Parts: sequence; C-alpha cells; structure tokens
Amino acid sequence: MRPARPLIASLALLLAAGSAGAQAQDAVSYRDAYRAMVVFDKYGGPKNLLVNQLQVLPRERGALAEGLQLSLTGRSTQLNLPLDPLGRAVFPLQKAAYDENASLSLNRKGIAFTLRPQVSIAPRADGVYDVAELRSACAQALDFARYVDASQRSRQCAGVRFVFAKKTEAGARLRRPDGTEQVLPVTNAEAEDGFPAVGWRFGGGAERGQIATYNAPLAILPIFE
Repeated sequence: MRPARPLIASLALLLAAGSAGAQAQDAVSYRDAYRAMVVFDKYGGPKNLLVNQLQVLPRERGALAEGLQLSLTGRSTQLNLPLDPLGRAVFPLQKAAYDENASLSLNRKGIAFTLRPQVSIAPRADGVYDVAELRSACAQALDFARYVDASQRSRQCAGVRFVFAKKTEAGARLRRPDGTEQVLPVTNAEAEDGFPAVGWRFGGGAERGQIATYNAPLAILPIFE
C-alpha cells in the first residue's frame, strides 16, 4: 500500500524561483500560473465541495512569515495577493494580466519558492461536517486529481485531514447519531510544516455522524492512498 498523501498531486507547476537546475529568478510567469489554475475552472466534473488556490512552497521549511504576499505586476496590473499561513492565495483569473504576461513575485526578496495549485475541501461556516459529505468531497478531489494526473488512478480516498493555525485551539469531535461524542486526537502534521491537524479515516461501509471543529481550519485536505 502506498503511504498516505494528504495533498493532491495536481498540475506540476511552475517556473520555480530558485529551483534546482535553473538560475534563480525573482518572479514567475502569471501566464504559466493561469494555464495551470484555469484547468480547475474548465473541469466539467463535480467540484461543488472543493476550492482551488495557488500555493507558495518555499525551498526552506519555515520560510513563510506573517505579512508575506504575492505581488502580481504587469504594465496595467498591480495587485497584492495575501497568503494564508499555509502559503495559499486566491488566484485572480485576469485577461489583461495574461495578455501582458504579468509576473508573480514575493514581497520579500531572497526566498526561493515554487508555486502549485492546491485543491482542498471547502470549509463550512458553522464548522460542522457530515461524514458522508466529507467522503463525497474527497471523491470529487480524487476524480479531479485523476483528471490531471493519470498516476493517481490507482489511489483511493482514505480520509481527510483538518489543518489548523498554530496559535488557535485545534481540535474536533465526532458526533455520532446516538448522541455520543468522541474527541479526535490532534497531531503535528509533518506534511503541513508542523501545523496542528486532526485526521479522520473513512470506514468500510456507509457512515453516519458529523465532525465538529473547535475553530475554523486553515484547510481540509483529502488523504489518498
């Protein structure tokens, strides 16, 4: 069995600033990022339970810092894209920026990074998630991963991981149909650079119940095996 992989193997992106085997760059091409990100918008399969964001991956762990932003700069375009603690930003699909082949750079110099699309499960405002809906969301994410990467076809949905900010109370509990509750353990997820996380693995049959989080998660990531 392959090891769990909580991040979707989406499109290989990108022109890397400071990537191995290439001369370090101060910026990457908006046009290249657009081509990778627009695949999700054009994808015709079910995706109503998913969100798609552009993620900054620094070469050195821990390089993401508060206030870090992506700057989109072109002849007629100037836009700052704030990053969440996981390095993700909402990516604007702008024709003008594409036509100008605007650049994407970090607002702090000296950080080698790459960019990639990350598809995750959409959070709910009330923090309560039906287990059956989480399974459906993971299935949507896996179908999209298989769409963009044929190597994912052998994988299956194993569960989900709720990733929380480091300075908030992380945690979740399982609410069973009979009214009982179970506190789910919190771990430091190595894949998310030490951010506290709660994992939930799907069972073999039809599942009922809800998972309620103590605070809003930064991300809800599908686990493929």
